[in-house]
Amino acid sequence: MTLQNQTGGADIVGARGSHRRGPGPEVMAAGTLDGDKVLSVDGDDIGKIKDIMLDVRSGRIAYAVLSSGGFLGMGDKLLAIPWSALTLDAERQCFVLDMTTESVKNAPGFDKQHWPSMADATWATSIHQYYGREPYWGRPDEFSVGDIEAGSSQAPEAGGVKL
Repeated sequence: MTLQNQTGGADIVGARGSHRRGPGPEVMAAGTLDGDKVLSVDGDDIGKIKDIMLDVRSGRIAYAVLSSGGFLGMGDKLLAIPWSALTLDAERQCFVLDMTTESVKNAPGFDKQHWPSMADATWATSIHQYYGREPYWGRPDEFSVGDIEAGSSQAPEAGGVKL
């Protein structure tokens, strides 16, 4: 089974009633994802989400940092996973990485004392290449509101709530 994301963000599977009220699974607080289990495409438990890294300038999620191996946070390997390489499995309440367990074991990683410069284009490009993903900064914004001005009467109401 190969999961292939075409949107630039994480795909979502197993979402019951995708138009339900409240947060999740389409919009969630980043903190609720910390510690979520990550499975390989083989179904093996390969680690947990440690951090969600934001590209502050673009307003996009750049990476999920996966903590893999180790015991109680000791000796674990950290991996920067492009967000588009992950699929949220809402039913199983975990993420699935579109890679085999063996590929994850061989993935470039780092330890908590020696983080890479994630803003370095050469490093970031090599990470995206390893995971077979187009760099998120290379694609145009997927969503545009066109020529609607902020506060315009043409703008849709947010959930019917007016302040």
